[in-house]
Amino acid sequence: MNKPRTAITPTRDENYAEWYQQVIRAADLAENSAVRGCMVIKPWGYSLWENMQRVLDDEFKATGHQNAYFPLFIPLSFLQKEASHVDGFATECAVVTHHRLEKNAEGKLVPTGELEEPLVVRPTSETIIGDAFSRWVQSYRDLPLLINQWANVVRWEMRTRMFLRTAEFLWQEGHTAHATRDEAVTETMKMLDVYADFAENYMAMPVIKGEKTAGERFPGAEQTFCIEAMMQDRKALQAGTSHFLGQNFARASGIQFLDQNGTQQHAWTTSWGVSTRLIGGMLMTHSDDDGLVLPPKLAPTHIVIIPIYRNDDERARVLEYCNSVATELRKETFAGRKLNVNVDNRDERGGDKVWHWIKKGVPLRIEVGPRDMEKNALFVGRRDQGHKDKLSIDRNEFISSAAGILQGVHDNLLARARAHRAAHTRSIDTQEEFYAYFTPPHTEANQPTPIHGGFAMTHFCGDVELEKKIKNDLSVTVRCIPLETTEPGTCPFTGKPSRTRVVWAKSY
Repeated sequence: MNKPRTAITPTRDENYAEWYQQVIRAADLAENSAVRGCMVIKPWGYSLWENMQRVLDDEFKATGHQNAYFPLFIPLSFLQKEASHVDGFATECAVVTHHRLEKNAEGKLVPTGELEEPLVVRPTSETIIGDAFSRWVQSYRDLPLLINQWANVVRWEMRTRMFLRTAEFLWQEGHTAHATRDEAVTETMKMLDVYADFAENYMAMPVIKGEKTAGERFPGAEQTFCIEAMMQDRKALQAGTSHFLGQNFARASGIQFLDQNGTQQHAWTTSWGVSTRLIGGMLMTHSDDDGLVLPPKLAPTHIVIIPIYRNDDERARVLEYCNSVATELRKETFAGRKLNVNVDNRDERGGDKVWHWIKKGVPLRIEVGPRDMEKNALFVGRRDQGHKDKLSIDRNEFISSAAGILQGVHDNLLARARAHRAAHTRSIDTQEEFYAYFTPPHTEANQPTPIHGGFAMTHFCGDVELEKKIKNDLSVTVRCIPLETTEPGTCPFTGKPSRTRVVWAKSY
């Protein structure tokens, strides 16, 4: 039997969906739980989320937001206050109807004690936070009210995939109330910019900022804005959303205030959020057929040092050298935090250690043996390059330049992702070319669909029923109406005028 040429099998080209699962397994990020559709996030995966939290939490607080926490359980009547909101989430709600368990005649536990009102397990918190805001806001002096919550939510998905779509996931959700429409719109766009900056400057994941169509809008919102990224299989990933809710939820929840003229007004509200799907997006943007590739600013470990030795005498000397290098490196900073350096002194073969860390995506690997010590040098490999592309670098030179090398890894990952997106984005002006672009090649039964398509920049008149038809025909939707470009034209599906090209794609 031939040995696989890559650490991950199947490769991306052979079966992208299975490759994704195998990268998660090889990097030890997460595993399926005993509850269908839920996952256990393991330490390496959770430390990625913690690093994301730290950066985003600082950004939120720098823009005036405060953290709070609201109940997991939402009275059913709260969701019913806003009609389009309950319609949008009704099929995904998990509902608590009883409050205790008792043994039946067969000795099995059964729910008893029916609740007077069913409780919905939080799918999103607009309604219960709106109830709190209705008590907290009385006067224009109480505004703006800028609140964020780090929490879990439950959406009862039928088809799940770790990090991308699970029945329970972790996220943050911002909720704000304002005295004027303009203030709320400014807040909506400000938070969209925070997300886009985070995606590109920390995740090295290029995104398109845009507005959702009416058919893709958040239930109950006046406008939904998003950041959309292209994964390596050319599908889109909605990586974050920011919603201008107008006064819809304020009316439903009774969020009112006395303005400066003594007149009672409804507040203008927003909500915005990102979730652990960012980890899945990061994985699919950068990883390769040898495993996870991590952008350095979010990596749990920046540098791993692997001692290479043949006997106990060499082991002691090499470990002492490695630990001294690690001590010096830990004094250096990168992207606002001290370098996290791991000396791998496990009783394992050197080659096995190397592949362990390659699969976990650590940005820089240092291998040190007796010969390197003699030259006062380090043998360095970058995870954004091939596993054989390693260089001998003077110890002092590497320590002084480590932060710059890590920034170089980030810049290379971002440039590579931008080039991939550019290569698979096409302006399309006819219905025939559009349908051909998104029609997969013929495959044998039970074979994975080959990677095809990408982003189609195509005019669209905004017809909701037409968008539904195209979704049914091709599993393609308008991902967003880009904010930064305007190009009047003609919709190729209807012949009607179109304000600008929109991004069409298959998506997660």
